[in-house]
Amino acid sequence: MSSVADWEAASNPVKENRAGNIGKAVDRYEGPLKVTGTAPYAFEVELPPSASGPPLYGVMVSAAIASGRIAAIETAQAEASPGVRLVWTHLNVPEQGPRPERYDFFTPSPRPALQSDRVYFFGQQVAVVVADTFENANAAAAMVKVTYEADAPMADFHAVRDQGVQPPGEQDTEIGDFAAAFAAAPVTIDDVWRTPLQNHCQMEPCATTAWWDGDKLTVNTSVQMVRFAQNSLAETLMIPSKSVRLLTRYIGGGFGGKGSFYEDLVLASLAARELGQPVKVAFSRQQMMHGTVHRPATEQRVRLGATPDGKLTAMSIMTVTHCDSRGNFTEHASNFARSLYAAPNRLTGHRLVRMDLPVASAMRAPGEASGTLSLEVAMDELAEKLGIDPMELRILNEPETDPETGKPFSIRQLVRCMREGAQIFGWDRRTPKIGAVKNGRWTIGLGMAAAIRGNMLLPAKCSFTVDAEGVITVKQGMTDIGTGTYTVLAQIAAETLGVPLGDVRVEIGDSELPPAPGSGGQFGAATAGSAALDAGMNLRKAIAEIAVADPASPLYGGPSQDITFQDGVIAIANRSERLADLIRRNRPEGLVAEGEIRPAADARNWSQHTYGAHFVEVAVDTVTGEVRTRRMLGVFAAGRILNWKTARSQLTGGMIWGVGSALTEGNAVDPRHGSLINQDLAGYLVPVQADIGELDAIMLDEVDDKANPMGIKGVGELGISGAGAAVANAIYNACGVRVRDYPITPDKLLAALEAKGL
Repeated sequence: MSSVADWEAASNPVKENRAGNIGKAVDRYEGPLKVTGTAPYAFEVELPPSASGPPLYGVMVSAAIASGRIAAIETAQAEASPGVRLVWTHLNVPEQGPRPERYDFFTPSPRPALQSDRVYFFGQQVAVVVADTFENANAAAAMVKVTYEADAPMADFHAVRDQGVQPPGEQDTEIGDFAAAFAAAPVTIDDVWRTPLQNHCQMEPCATTAWWDGDKLTVNTSVQMVRFAQNSLAETLMIPSKSVRLLTRYIGGGFGGKGSFYEDLVLASLAARELGQPVKVAFSRQQMMHGTVHRPATEQRVRLGATPDGKLTAMSIMTVTHCDSRGNFTEHASNFARSLYAAPNRLTGHRLVRMDLPVASAMRAPGEASGTLSLEVAMDELAEKLGIDPMELRILNEPETDPETGKPFSIRQLVRCMREGAQIFGWDRRTPKIGAVKNGRWTIGLGMAAAIRGNMLLPAKCSFTVDAEGVITVKQGMTDIGTGTYTVLAQIAAETLGVPLGDVRVEIGDSELPPAPGSGGQFGAATAGSAALDAGMNLRKAIAEIAVADPASPLYGGPSQDITFQDGVIAIANRSERLADLIRRNRPEGLVAEGEIRPAADARNWSQHTYGAHFVEVAVDTVTGEVRTRRMLGVFAAGRILNWKTARSQLTGGMIWGVGSALTEGNAVDPRHGSLINQDLAGYLVPVQADIGELDAIMLDEVDDKANPMGIKGVGELGISGAGAAVANAIYNACGVRVRDYPITPDKLLAALEAKGL
């Protein structure tokens, strides 16, 4: 490539030439690039002219024990292997910032690689080899010989769950007197559910391409949070943050697993500085399973007490979960229940066990994805005891205000989701009689569940530029992990400035752009979009002021507040001119406006959530234990929808994930070695196309004016919340047994049927 400008254009070649407005089903802004393979992911980026030489390739070596220390490590053979440029272990890796004794995975802090001879989990990176080709690096990495002094790992969660303690800084939440109310309740449920460890399984593995230009480091990497990774990497390398430019423009899936960063980023950066050449480092699929984070397993005890007419008098969900030996992450599987149903006496809380396992952290809908698998099934069990329709039981216990805080809801359409979903799905055709509907050898069952996911807004900034051609450029340090950020930012810009979507350019995923928190927690679209709206409105105001002050403009002297923006034309009544003409005369170099968003001062005065209702039809073969989903419908209320197509894709993707959580997905731990049994996508089973029948997601009209200026909420995690529980409830309606140890695999279902004599 001839210039840095050419490289910049090639590394971010996003263009779009379709018209669209907010809320419409606009095609993905960068979709053609991705389906044609021309969107450069972190490992694939072209190097700029300033990069010194072709890239070198790093391959990491992973620990084969879960706990202990490295007694000896032999690297001579690897160092002598063809093409090898360096081999690093804890003995010779460059100095890095020290890791805190206890750290929050999402708080910037040093994350040194190859820190010491101590091994904390199976799959921890213990060495790296860098060579001239990937093949040479991979061959040499296999020659690194490590001798360990292993300790017996604490790796069996269910064997040590009673050792759980309250997470740091947390207390159980109790309203009323749960114990007394539960003991006095005429009808009760008291059961335990287990959910397994799960892996993120993103299509793109974690990877980095790094190079230095003097003392300035540039990294292309696959992370969800730009500023967080930039600051933490700088602290790790012990250099100023301004010396690190972090790019993450195209990300092949995140789901929380790329909320932080890993050794690929640190080692590629260090090796590129040491060798004076660009370095690429990527995790293998097997390394992704152990060396990156996962959703921890849980054990949840749910207790419900009710009167014969279905009113909850007591409700409790207590969760035990685990994290790694140095961490604090807690899978808050009980939290969502605090805002879902009314009950005067309530008890919720968590216990945490630190174990010799890989790092546990956030995975799509952390808390709700696991927690709804228990409570939403327990509600069905209670409904059966009471002889009440499961949906009607939920509606009977609909709260008027937040059940624990007493705060008013910003908006709550959960009942509407259930009512409309039931009508569309045909819930009235459900019979409570077990196994009443047959289709050949298959028994058919229907199930439903409620969905809830909290709503957040974080601080963010954005800038808009209009150039002499009338093209709007959006700049923000945001990321797109497959959720549609490029697209919705372009839609907001096009609508705010009244230009065709083809006249919008979007630049994101760069630490040198105005900061945004990144993608995660279902806050991305609302946060980034609100900052973009503010920037757009500020640019709109600046353009209007220029127009009415320009004697050459037909709008000269008019009231600036009356100017309209449409189709690239600005107008007051019947006077108009093209936006490009105005800018060309007055600001040929371009006009820039900044915008930002911060949570409103009264945001905490409201209980803010997104809601939904899932309806599922399954078929069960009681001879083989096979379960097939035939129909799924989700109805959701999640604020103003920015793009119907990308939002529906997020919701249905979450629903599919719910099917996986219910039926196939989970990773077992070998307690002898602290290793995960399934280490690739052949053994770790996620749903495929043939596993999913009819599938639809409907979004209710909603604008939550308490959420942010546009009334936006998120949808990325709502779709999975409750979906698996609806599948489990449909299985019970079909065959009359409940499996409370997820996933509900054929062997477990057959054992349950046999135990019940069915």
